[in-house]
Amino acid sequence: AHLKCPPMTIAKADYIEGLAKGLSVLEAFDTERQRLNASLTSQRTGLTRAAARRHLLTLTELGYLETDGSHYWLSARVLRFAGTYMATSRLPRTLQPTLNRLAQQTQAAFSAVVLDGDECVIVARSAGVAEPVRLMAYGLHLGARLPAHATSTGQVLLANMAKTDFNTWLQGRSLARITPKTEVGVGAFKKRIEQVRVQDHALSRDAHELGIHALAVPLRN
Repeated sequence: AHLKCPPMTIAKADYIEGLAKGLSVLEAFDTERQRLNASLTSQRTGLTRAAARRHLLTLTELGYLETDGSHYWLSARVLRFAGTYMATSRLPRTLQPTLNRLAQQTQAAFSAVVLDGDECVIVARSAGVAEPVRLMAYGLHLGARLPAHATSTGQVLLANMAKTDFNTWLQGRSLARITPKTEVGVGAFKKRIEQVRVQDHALSRDAHELGIHALAVPLRN
């Protein structure tokens, strides 16, 4: 599937298309496709194979990708952006002591999550509590991206959108069935979000991974 670009909100003359294409190539790498060649990159970005190859070569030259001559994968250099975000963003630094204290008091794990398109991104994670032996398939590390519709955190964030913004987010969207318990019907999902809006919390059972229950509450101010 082609990567979706957000609607343009700036003047076309101010939009650097080459930069956008280069970033789309970096975003084409994920947990499902950790190594890409030019053909796969073309399929995932919508670029021609020739253009995808040039972007891959350029990103390798700049140090953001590594290659064996055929396939490409992300290098550690991409972490410089994540590291800068973690070091400079107020949200993770403000929440970290509270997450750690909650974990120590309950022996459970706590995360702080923000919404990015159709995914949730973990920006802070409690420390000091041993993880259960059975880890979730998607992982719960800093920077992990989880499907918003199938997670308690995502449902809380969606429920706290203005209703018009939520309807825009949902319009034309296909809700992926991740487990047999994932709600994929648009009408039923809207009712679910309305319920979360009224309750002001969300409890997700088996919707993201079977055997995993998670509770989320909104953080305000």
